[in-house]
Amino acid sequence: MTILDNFLKIKSEVEVYNDKKIVVVSKGQSIDKIKPLLESGHAHFGENRVQEAIIKWKDLRSKFNNVKLHLVGGLQSNKAKEALSFFDYIHSLDNERLAKILSDLEDVNQKKIKYFIQINLGQETQKRGISDEHLKDFINYCLNDLKLNIIGLMCIPPDNQDPSFYFEKLCTLNKKFSLPELSMGMSSDYKIALKFNATYLRIGRSIFS
Repeated sequence: MTILDNFLKIKSEVEVYNDKKIVVVSKGQSIDKIKPLLESGHAHFGENRVQEAIIKWKDLRSKFNNVKLHLVGGLQSNKAKEALSFFDYIHSLDNERLAKILSDLEDVNQKKIKYFIQINLGQETQKRGISDEHLKDFINYCLNDLKLNIIGLMCIPPDNQDPSFYFEKLCTLNKKFSLPELSMGMSSDYKIALKFNATYLRIGRSIFS
């Protein structure tokens, strides 16, 4: 099967659930591999690193102007300016310092983008994300003090554990704060994430393998 075949198969599975978006995670993929998806009309793509995204997508975006770029990897504060100028969505907002920097940059650049707050539900030291007990204060700070456009929550479940527990918990938190979108589910678990109301699925390996 081709890359496009893989994508269309997953798309057909996702479309059953209505209004779900596949973010094709194109990190490490060549332009030649991405182009068939762009030519099919797909718009949402995810990258892990700011510099790689800029190099890869600068010319592509001029040819495919419907593209929406998602930063799905962690964001260091020294890359915030470039990220704000280039991405439409950031899925990894996870601390007050970064939030303040992005808010200031939005004001300077007169540009608003969309954010997911990353939650570390498994309390894993090697993963980024705020703890769920700090979520209320962080959301209030982002929404009320900084006026950031927080559209939902994001998580990456611990490896080798049933993701259902974490997806259900994130879904419950999302509803608690009346957020409209939910970023969860990757190649290995997107079908499970759909059952817990995921609206943005970050899928790479299953498409490009």
